[in-house]
Amino acid sequence: MSYSTADSFRPVTLDDVRGAQKMLSGVARVTAMEGSRHLSQMVGAPVHLKCENLQRTGSFKLRGAYVRIAGLLPEERAAGVVAASAGNHAQGVALASSLLGVGSTVFMPKGAPLPKVSATRDYGAEVRLHGQVVDETLAAAQEYAAGTGAVFIHPFDHPDVIAGQGTVGLEILEQCPEVRTILVGIGGGGLAAGIAVAVKSVRPDVRIVGVQAAGAAAYPPSLAAGRPVTVENPATMADGIKVGRPGDVPFGLIGELVDEVRTVSEDELSAALLLCLERAKLVVEPAGASPVAALLSEPGAFEGPVVAVLSGGNVDPVLMERVLRHGMAAQGRYLAVRLRLTDRPGALATLLGALSVVDANVLDVSHVRTDPRLGLTEAEVELHLETKGPAHCAEVGQALREAGYAVIG
Repeated sequence: MSYSTADSFRPVTLDDVRGAQKMLSGVARVTAMEGSRHLSQMVGAPVHLKCENLQRTGSFKLRGAYVRIAGLLPEERAAGVVAASAGNHAQGVALASSLLGVGSTVFMPKGAPLPKVSATRDYGAEVRLHGQVVDETLAAAQEYAAGTGAVFIHPFDHPDVIAGQGTVGLEILEQCPEVRTILVGIGGGGLAAGIAVAVKSVRPDVRIVGVQAAGAAAYPPSLAAGRPVTVENPATMADGIKVGRPGDVPFGLIGELVDEVRTVSEDELSAALLLCLERAKLVVEPAGASPVAALLSEPGAFEGPVVAVLSGGNVDPVLMERVLRHGMAAQGRYLAVRLRLTDRPGALATLLGALSVVDANVLDVSHVRTDPRLGLTEAEVELHLETKGPAHCAEVGQALREAGYAVIG
């Protein structure tokens, strides 16, 4: 299965996906399908999690990268391949190239998380750090391809890549033949397009719902316009789906085969990541948790059995810490308050005593006594508290006010 540049818009068929599945046998894992009792209770129907976060390299990207590189002509393989990515695609290309004996160069932004840079090198790629944003990195990779003859491996805009990602859909049908709804995150659209081709060809009755981060949602305006539209300055913590323009090839397939594209907020993404960690015991990156975020936002909107595709688990530990705190705050389980009190001996102990009465767990205290904003007898305290939900947050605020403290933030 190999397409030349002239064939890059050739339709992707079920036979292509089945061919990719044979090619990936023994290379990509058939990832687990895990039931979620908690989500099933929320939705009122069985909910299953397709765990591509447990795939080799930590995401589905290996599937498409391997199929694309395996389909190259001998002279193309000899020239090597090049890719641009901040993480998941980089690792997929690096491992696929190593398995196939093809040299690879991967351009990554200078600010790419160090664990992802290190993993990409460990998989065998030469990593070049260039640019501050992925667009600059992409331009550098394409310039390198033009100058060296290396084959540029696009993360989503190629039929071979889409066929490889579509093998996730075939596995879903095998593991959950009674599925009625599939939720999948969308960035450029390769995974959703591939799953849609595979599933709709066999089970046209299955509803496929794409999920985008609200701050990087290029598909809704593109589908409305009937052509790919660029969203300027996409912004979301879900870097795996932070794509400003749909791919030309997946756009046509998604427009034809995907039933709906929804958007989710940053709070919903944080809450979904936290739920996957606490309830399912799965480490999932924000992009991978987007289908769960859609379930949380409107659990009654989906006919079951539902399969939510957890597309990846490559999350930077620093981001994980921030996201978990954000998720806890969104659920009312984390509260930050700033207040002023009289600067006298025992004042801080009295404040902490008032909090202990309402069973608020103090995680961190910042006590400022010298600041131009403060009066001579004032001190400012910022508290980070672990709470039990929105009602408990309200109780904490009420207790502070009744004790005479003026909460200023």
